[in-house]
Amino acid sequence: MKILVRNLAKSVTENELTALFSQYGAVQSCSLVLDSQTGQSKGFGFITLPKVGEAKVAIKELNGINLSGSVIRVKKAEDKPTE
Repeated sequence: MKILVRNLAKSVTENELTALFSQYGAVQSCSLVLDSQTGQSKGFGFITLPKVGEAKVAIKELNGINLSGSVIRVKKAEDKPTE
């Protein structure tokens, strides 16, 4: 299941996110969305946990926690609409 993580502090790294989510299951992928001009984090990213049950627990447990000074929002990522 693909998970959207929003309101991340600019200092949070992919390694930190992977470590946080790996407490709930095997992390298949982790990617921060970066600004193409500055290379800095845009404050959100995506995590993929292959097992739906583990992903749901991670979403429930991690939504609203304080990570590096920011209260993060965690939810299931919506698929992009195809046109």
